[in-house]
Amino acid sequence: MKTHYVLIDYENVHVKSLALLQGGKFRVKVFLGPKNSRLPVELVLAMKELGDKADYILLETSSANALDFHITYYIGALSAADPEGIFYIISKDTGFDSLLKHLQLKKIHCKRSISIEQMPCFVTPALVAVEVPRLQPIPAKAKKATVRANSEVLVTKALTDLIKRKKARPSTTKKLLSTIHAKCGKAVPGSEIEAVLKELIKRGYVVVSGSKVSYQLPEELPQAGL
Repeated sequence: MKTHYVLIDYENVHVKSLALLQGGKFRVKVFLGPKNSRLPVELVLAMKELGDKADYILLETSSANALDFHITYYIGALSAADPEGIFYIISKDTGFDSLLKHLQLKKIHCKRSISIEQMPCFVTPALVAVEVPRLQPIPAKAKKATVRANSEVLVTKALTDLIKRKKARPSTTKKLLSTIHAKCGKAVPGSEIEAVLKELIKRGYVVVSGSKVSYQLPEELPQAGL
């Protein structure tokens, strides 16, 4: 497991909580300027809990960019001792960014974050928007062909059922429609069931006289078409 070194520029970012850094892979260094004489109790207790995995680097004198130079020195020393280490600078100072580019060229993994919570290892990557291709509209001819195919399936089901029923076939159009509906499925719209009956009449399998029906069915389903 690679060690994650977190170097906190406390002059720039007044960190209070180290709760996210309690895992064994983290090593923490808090850099303090001469004016940082008062620290939050939460930070002090968290540093104490980390034990030898955390320490303070206190600057004795204050000068421009002094703390930045100290952080740079420690990154160099730590990366020399642990080339596989991963380094995080917690600071809002963009002046570190040119250093980070140089370190990356040297194959040293180092990132700057404005807070512990924004460290790359804690930030969930945003979901990548995927462009869904627009479906091409189905041509009218294809739609009609699909409708015909579905209708043919229903007609075949109804005809097969009527052939098997022999003498137990419905004697009225109302009962016949109900029988066809039950065979084709109750989810099928009534208009499609009526279309099936019309197709059976058209093909000469069903003869309607008033409300009565009679049949001229083959003994078995025709093999090549209906």
